[in-house]
Formats: sequence, C-alpha cells, structure tokens
Amino acid sequence: MATTPVDPRVLEAMWPYFTAHFGNPASRTHAYGWSAAEAVDRARAQVASLIRATPREIVLTSGATEANNLAIKGVAEANRDRGDHLVTCVTEHRAVLDVFAALERRGFRVTRLPVDSAGSVDLERLEEALAEEPVLLSLMAANNEIGTLQPLEEIGRLVAASGVIWHCDAAQAAGKVPVDVAGLPIDLLSMSAHKLYGPKGQGALFVRRRKPPLRLTPLIEGGGQERGLRSGTLNVPGIVGLGEACRLGGEEMSTDSARIGALRDDLESRLLDGLDGQVRRNGDPRRRLPGALSVSFTGIHGSDLLLALRDLAVSAGSACSSGTGEPSHVLKAIGCDDVTAAATLRFGIGRFNTAGDIDYAARRTVHEARRLSAPSVA
Repeated sequence: MATTPVDPRVLEAMWPYFTAHFGNPASRTHAYGWSAAEAVDRARAQVASLIRATPREIVLTSGATEANNLAIKGVAEANRDRGDHLVTCVTEHRAVLDVFAALERRGFRVTRLPVDSAGSVDLERLEEALAEEPVLLSLMAANNEIGTLQPLEEIGRLVAASGVIWHCDAAQAAGKVPVDVAGLPIDLLSMSAHKLYGPKGQGALFVRRRKPPLRLTPLIEGGGQERGLRSGTLNVPGIVGLGEACRLGGEEMSTDSARIGALRDDLESRLLDGLDGQVRRNGDPRRRLPGALSVSFTGIHGSDLLLALRDLAVSAGSACSSGTGEPSHVLKAIGCDDVTAAATLRFGIGRFNTAGDIDYAARRTVHEARRLSAPSVA
C-alpha cells in the first residue's frame, strides 16, 4: 500500500501538539518542554508495544527510508572491521536496494538473494550466503508490491545459527500483521507512520539492546538526540501520531485484518471471474498482507488501463518508483516478462474501504479491461 489516510483519532491526538503543547522535548526547564517530553515518551512506548520491544530500543526517524538508511549504512560503516560482505534480497524496497548499491560503490560486497514465483526468499541460497559470515542481512517482512509475507520464523532460525546482524524493513507489515521482535532474532526494524494510518514524515527504527551494544554509525550529527543516533529537534506532533497509530494498530489488528482480507478476496474473485483467463494474481495466495492485491492482465497495456481507471487509486508498481517507466523489479524477480509487468496493477485496500468501494472497483476494472481487450473494428 502506497499510503493510508490519517485516522481521525490519530489527528485528534496530534492536534494539541501543534498548538497548546508546542514545546521542544529537549527543553527541560519549563512545563512546555516537560509536556512535549512526556508525549514523546508515551508515543515511544506505544511504538515499542506494537512490535514487543522496549521503549529504549526505539529510535525516532523521519520515516522508513531514513530508518533503512540508518540501519544499513550505520551497521556497515560501524562494523567494517568485521568484514565487507552484506546480504539482501532482490525484491526489497528501493529504499533498501539503493542503499546497498551505494555501499557497493564504496567497496562493500553485496549478495542479492533470489525469490520463488510467489516472492518468498530462497532459503537454501540464504543459508549458503550466511555460511560466508556476512556482517549484515536485510530482509523485509512484507513486500510492498505483491504483499507476500516472508517466512520470518524460518529466516530467524537460520539467522540465530549464524550470528549475522538482521535488519528487517517492516514498513508494510507493522500494524497490519503481527511483528514480534521479542520472538525473532531481528536486530533492527524499520517502520513508517503513514503506512498504518499515521502522518507522513514520521517513522522509527528498532535497535535491539545487546551486550556488547550493537555498533551503529549515525547519519545525522548534531544535538545528540535519540541517544546520538539521530540528532535533530523531534517532530512531536508526528511522533504522537505515530504512537497513536501504533496503539490503534495493535488493538484493532485482528478485526481490521479479517475485514480487509475479506474485501481483498471479494475483489480478487470478482476480477478472476469477470475476466476469466485474462487476469492472474501475483504473490503468495496464502501468506500475504490482508489488503494487498497485485494482478496481471493479458492483451492489455497497463498504462492504458491505468488511464481508463483514473477515478481509482491504483498503481502499476511501487509508488516510490512508478515514475521511472521501468518494469517493476519485483515482478521481474518473480518471473514476469516486460509485457506482463507492464500490464500489472496493484490494489491497496485499507481500514476505511467499504464493500461499496470494492463493488465499484471490480465493476470499473472488469468493464475497462474488457473494453481495452476487445478487437477493434475498422
């Protein structure tokens, strides 16, 4: 899902920190600063609770992209004395893949693991890569384009046996499916508020407390905020919004997931039935995000269908790279050719969608797909 609307309850929690409670949490000599600091502490605990961490393990960032950069670059640079080998997966978000490409240009060796046709990482290749004792492994929890959930428990068993530092991009998963850092050997985990009905421009990085401490080189130097890992005045309203979004996500996850998953299944079945033999689903049919649906059409170009469906908020791939004109790297990794990748749409279904929305989207998509695939009459 590219983004989500801010939940009205999240906005309500944020609003006082734009106006009455405008203090800087670093100001410890007056009530305005104390109020802001208390709000940040409360939000930090709410974020931690969602993923079963402790508040001191949460570093507040501007979003998942910054959290990914801090985790990957921070570990690579701080642990270069341990080696230069890093491991990731071909279907990671560009906010991960581009960081590894930058590190590769600086002399690091990067192994990129393949996936199967459903988008799950090749565990045998992962085991082989870990046998080479890399410094860092970065594997996401859920894919942003096709919704496939990676087998975190199986990955965790391999990681635990190897001792590698594991970073997990959980921007799509947190608040939608259970994420448990207490039960998995994840050392670093990235989150983003706007993926779970919070504000844009706010995120967090979980950094596991270890003995000896995990070495991490900061990206931003300055006032020493966030234990020196992320300097800069804290965005108190955004942090409050992230915390409230995490609280709601934890409390409402099971009911949201069941309802959203049912809506997704309804849309999928109506597309498959209405366009018999002309559409196929991408990703794992059993292990995927509740609101994610990626489908490929035959005999239609995706750009034509997107233009015809401009009244629907659908996309051809990742929203973060949809303007490049290049086929989706995720779709190519699962075996789609350029033509199929170009004829693929991604639907995101969320907390505020209704059965009426699904009915409208299904009818419009089936109608336009049939129209565009009909033979032209001279």
